[in-house]
Amino acid sequence: MWDDSLVNKGAGVFVKVTEPSSRIEEAIPERVKHWARIALRPEYRRQAREKRRLRMIPRYTLTHTDLLGKRLELVDPESFLSMYDQIFVRQIYRFESSNDAPVIIDGGANIGMSVLYFKKLYPNSRIIAFEPDPTVFQTLKTNLDTFRLRDVVLVPKALWTDDADLEFTQEGGEAGRVRRVESLDRTIKVAGARLSSYLDQQVDLLKLDIEGAETEVLKDCATRLSQVQRLFVEYHSFAEDPQTLHELVSLLHSAGFRMHMHSVLPSPQPFVKRFVNLGMDFQANIFAFRS
Repeated sequence: MWDDSLVNKGAGVFVKVTEPSSRIEEAIPERVKHWARIALRPEYRRQAREKRRLRMIPRYTLTHTDLLGKRLELVDPESFLSMYDQIFVRQIYRFESSNDAPVIIDGGANIGMSVLYFKKLYPNSRIIAFEPDPTVFQTLKTNLDTFRLRDVVLVPKALWTDDADLEFTQEGGEAGRVRRVESLDRTIKVAGARLSSYLDQQVDLLKLDIEGAETEVLKDCATRLSQVQRLFVEYHSFAEDPQTLHELVSLLHSAGFRMHMHSVLPSPQPFVKRFVNLGMDFQANIFAFRS
């Protein structure tokens, strides 16, 4: 299934993070470290060359890469590079569990990067992965077939508060959503899936990257969040809508979680100017866990 030599070679499946051996090493600029690795590590050099190639490809161009050791189909090079950095380099989804076969629900699986990471972290994990965009879903299925993953159930639906059909806007990369965005006109009908229906067992990790539907979905299954041990949710604030971060934090607190947050694409001077990306003026990664 996997080429385990990738771990030792640092080819991107997992990047080994070590503590700096001295203050001198800490003081070395990252750019200098990068060029030193280019010069001294052939595999790092190959990765850098491949990333540079992908950056030159226009957005939303169908292409592929071998950065994970096998052919991986892509729907958008730019969003892939962002996911690669977050998931495989910084490992933001990493968690430790005494359960050798943790149950993971992946809401917003996109082309499968998170599923591939979870399966490398816990080969025996049981995963339910949701992806509503039909084009992206087909790429997800192709990629997971390539890696021959077992115990992964793929659901071509959007997580929501009921099982009704929904208006879904296709962005073309990783930002498709259950809502209308004026700048995006590719709106289709997709099937919805009520998340609470899947919380009938202990879930070791619930990951939600569902582009603005997170507050409503979690409010709908609040009484079942006791089944969830860890929860990652990307909060999305849309510039034209009231913010719901306070509701989300209150809900998670009431469910017994502690929280840690990372701001995504922060505006350096938000009192003066706030960046707006695809209609969103603020995003935050929320990591919820039990003490």
